[in-house]
Amino acid sequence: MYAVYVSNAESGDIRVYHLDPASRSLTQVQSVVPGGELMPMALTPERDRLYAARRSEPREVLSFAVDAATGHLRQIGNAPLPHSMAYIQPDRSGRFLFSASFGGNLVAVNAIGADGIALGPLQQLPTAVNAHAIAADPSNRFAFSTCMGGGVVMQWRFDASTGQLSPNDPPTFAPRPTASPRHFVFGPDARLVYLLNELDAAVDVLALDATTGLLRTMQTIGSLPPGFSGEPWASDLHLTPDGRFLYTNERRSSTLAAFRVDAHSGLLSLIGHTPTEEQPRGFNITPDGRFLIAAGQKSPRIRLYEIDPDSGALTVCGDAPAGAGANWVETIVLT
Repeated sequence: MYAVYVSNAESGDIRVYHLDPASRSLTQVQSVVPGGELMPMALTPERDRLYAARRSEPREVLSFAVDAATGHLRQIGNAPLPHSMAYIQPDRSGRFLFSASFGGNLVAVNAIGADGIALGPLQQLPTAVNAHAIAADPSNRFAFSTCMGGGVVMQWRFDASTGQLSPNDPPTFAPRPTASPRHFVFGPDARLVYLLNELDAAVDVLALDATTGLLRTMQTIGSLPPGFSGEPWASDLHLTPDGRFLYTNERRSSTLAAFRVDAHSGLLSLIGHTPTEEQPRGFNITPDGRFLIAAGQKSPRIRLYEIDPDSGALTVCGDAPAGAGANWVETIVLT
């Protein structure tokens, strides 16, 4: 059994679902209603705490304890954020919380207490235009933040003992002239980064130098479905835990794109596209890679897919009611 968490920006709640792998079904089991524009969420490395950022006033990070048996949430704290944050992510130790502000053009670091409760900001740093995501690399020695409007990825050194970010040398990396970096994920062996670009929906495959923490472009591949017309508006991407398949979504076509990852080079080849909920803002994959759950900001439902372990193809299993403005998805395995 899995627990699935979906934040809803317009109804101001986080809904908790049980995903039953035997029946391949989703059932809502809880709704917590902190109120406000709840959007980005993140789990601790141990998956025993869930954090959610409220993008409306008061701009805060909310901390929740996760019941390992039921998946139920219990709010245990709240702390200020320096701006409306589009993305939050703990560092690899779970002692610090990164955040990025699209409108504020900044990134920040909050402390996390020994009890897993996020505390106030320790640091905030200016970025290029439209900071969108931030995360530490698997070594926890470096961090990267995307800047959609600036067309660059900020390259940071990270001191995991103090929680301090400092610019790497060079401090920015431009994947290509037309890049609009949005979200990114690290490959399972930490040598590659997969970067989704919002305004052309292309994916850049980047090599990560483990010694210097610097990036370089290896491949750029499109994700748009055949016959697409208009302005792309890509939003999210995720790898299966074994690193064999990558998925992205695109909001104007309301589709998911699937890619096969070459086992040796890490480069991508497009498998195909699957329709999904209207204006898909976020999705996620269960920790064992068996299921994908997608949410649409303009859809009253979330959709469940099973991932074919050989082909990576998605098969619709079912759906469940969502709140208004569903946008972010997290999931854990229940004990």
